[in-house]
Amino acid sequence: VQLVESGGGSVQTGGSLKLSCAVSGLTSSHYCMAWFRQSPGKEREAVATIYNGDGRTYYADSVKDRFIISQDNAKTLYLQMDSLKPEDTAMYYCAAGPPGLYGCSWSESSFPFWGQGTQVTVSS
Repeated sequence: VQLVESGGGSVQTGGSLKLSCAVSGLTSSHYCMAWFRQSPGKEREAVATIYNGDGRTYYADSVKDRFIISQDNAKTLYLQMDSLKPEDTAMYYCAAGPPGLYGCSWSESSFPFWGQGTQVTVSS
């Protein structure tokens, strides 16, 4: 499985960015995809997840109503980020993994496949 992120960059507060994650080699019929982010000196945190089985999405409280996770038929994963804030500055990673009993996990350990990351910088 290969995941390749793109779309990061530098924007001002209030701006928007759309991240993409090209997915290849993922043959499972049911899987979870997620976006995580990590700022310097902080632990990596889950931002949003999506389950391909029914399209269910979940968001961290810090990004709810500002970010939208989606996936197209070609399995490319997206993260539309609006109303960006300086605290959104981080390296963003896409990840893929099997669903759990109750859907997608919020834990890094549940995602065995990761991209290399794309940097998002929001200036005030």
